[in-house]
Amino acid sequence: MEILLSTVTALFYGAAIALVIPGLAHQHPIRRHPVLFAAGAALLCHGWLLHDLILTGGGQNLSILNVASLISFLIALATTIAIPRTRVWFLLPVVYSAAILNELGAAFIPGNYLTHLQANPSLLIHISLALFTYATLMIATLYAIQLVWLDYRLKNKKDLVPNPNLPPLMRIERQLFRLLLIGQAMLTITLVTGLLFVQDIFAQGKAHKAILSMLAWCVYSLLIWGHYQRNWRGRHAVWYSLIGAFLLTLAYFGSRFVKEVILS
Repeated sequence: MEILLSTVTALFYGAAIALVIPGLAHQHPIRRHPVLFAAGAALLCHGWLLHDLILTGGGQNLSILNVASLISFLIALATTIAIPRTRVWFLLPVVYSAAILNELGAAFIPGNYLTHLQANPSLLIHISLALFTYATLMIATLYAIQLVWLDYRLKNKKDLVPNPNLPPLMRIERQLFRLLLIGQAMLTITLVTGLLFVQDIFAQGKAHKAILSMLAWCVYSLLIWGHYQRNWRGRHAVWYSLIGAFLLTLAYFGSRFVKEVILS
């Protein structure tokens, strides 16, 4: 059942991608409603799949691939919700492709990392905040990449006629730093709840997560300060966003990847 559900999910995501790419490549107007239908069906199937994979009878299976699939679901859900309000078409092929890879990996390569979060509500709050924080800052990273790509094309006059499916450059920049501010606030709360709710957070096996997350917090703080005080934008935004995203990825997945994938 999980394999079938995963395949159907991938097909719906693929259909959404196929509806978006021609408009980005040839400047044809993208039809919003078919994309929303395909993406909505994919998200429904993806959510159902996550329910079956994560919620087991004895607890929650938070294997690395299940968590990656959950994060990709949150990112895909957020960008899909944004479709009626903003032109996020450039992000959708990347977001939906990542969702396909992650949900197929979770379904076809089962892992086991059983937890019992119902017995520890404070830890559930911390983990939930961490997941939403990571998803928000990954979306911000995609915005930063889009920003520098559009800036490059404008400066090199790659597009003589603007693509109607892409948002204005300044709007992307405003949305990028709005996301960074939200993500930074959430990361701050996540670090505080980690200090309060996670026992022995600096113990062996856990310390690297806290240290890398704090380093990421410093990177994002420097970027936000540089933007508002030194008018940093463009390449500064993308490089600092990539460094912060890399540090958070190492913090969230580094040791788990070694234990569950390389050493398993």
